[in-house]
Amino acid sequence: MTRADLSTSAVILAAGASTRMGAVKQLLPLEGRPLLQRVLDNVRASSVGEVVLVLGSSAEAIRREIEAQNVRVVLNANYQQGMGTSLKSGLSALDPEAAAALIVLADQPFVRSATLDQLIAEHRRSGAQIVIPTYRGFRGNPVLLDRSVFPEVMALGGDIGCRAIFGDHPQGILKVPVDDVGILLDIDRQSDLEALRLAGDRAQREKALLETADLQGRQLEVDSERPELVIVGRDAMVVALAKLAQVLRFTITLVDPLLAVNELPAADRVLHALDFSMLAANPDRHVVVASRGTCDEEAIEQALRANSPYVALVANRKRGEEVLRGLRRRGIAEEKLASVRVPAGLEICAGTPEEIALSIMAEIVAERRKRMAEPRGSASRAHSR
Repeated sequence: MTRADLSTSAVILAAGASTRMGAVKQLLPLEGRPLLQRVLDNVRASSVGEVVLVLGSSAEAIRREIEAQNVRVVLNANYQQGMGTSLKSGLSALDPEAAAALIVLADQPFVRSATLDQLIAEHRRSGAQIVIPTYRGFRGNPVLLDRSVFPEVMALGGDIGCRAIFGDHPQGILKVPVDDVGILLDIDRQSDLEALRLAGDRAQREKALLETADLQGRQLEVDSERPELVIVGRDAMVVALAKLAQVLRFTITLVDPLLAVNELPAADRVLHALDFSMLAANPDRHVVVASRGTCDEEAIEQALRANSPYVALVANRKRGEEVLRGLRRRGIAEEKLASVRVPAGLEICAGTPEEIALSIMAEIVAERRKRMAEPRGSASRAHSR
């Protein structure tokens, strides 16, 4: 029997305390069923060979409410120490003959069973060490791990997910484009759950996205005389940054797969695919990546290849170094990587989203004015090196 003949298991991570929800998130009702039950049902409808469910906080309450036939339940007594402990608990409980494991998040109830099967099939076909689904260029979950990387993942500690090992396997990662927006939809707050309840069914949501995705359609034309700010992400800092840039008369392009044009009035246009080739060339384009890990490396690489004069990553220094290491392994030149600002923004001891946005916008203005003061041609020579 070859490795490809062995089954793929699923590890569902459901041990978190969900403090931001003010309730047991795993049991919140969605279309008449607990959130975790929807995840379990989707996984069991796929071709996975076994299902391991990792519980921690509110474990007994969850077990009373969830139908978990043919599911191996594992208790993680150290769940408060972070996701790394749940990964270790789940992988340790797998059948020793399992060839791979899908790492499934308990707050992603809209991932299709067919998507799980697609990831499994691609792993069997390619033998990749890590298989990651993408939707319009944005990385999502679940991630499939080959057994060969289990020891590395089990060595992780604290609040560290399996993404921490990605940079060590640049040649072993396979990204699989899927037609499933569910890989990007997770529920972290009550507002997330309410938004999903109001969004209608999956087909209606995806149809709405497609209607707003055309840059030449309903979105505003771009003033080529103004500097451009491209922001990848959609959190509170992004909202504040877009508003500040609007005051400073920048053209604002937001890159996010789910954001509708009318959700952030400060933006001039929204790009729903991570594809900078859809943007017209602009020597006065500034790129801020605030994707919270969903596409940090990909967005920075595209910005650097487009010779954007300002590229910054919103992340702490440790995460920034991890991203730069990954880009270095992809063959990005050291001189280009040296130009990436990480952490983004001037050092002003910023704490709130608005203060962080202010520090970034101040850095952009300072760099832009400095560049404008350079003798004509020197900037273009720098980019051509």
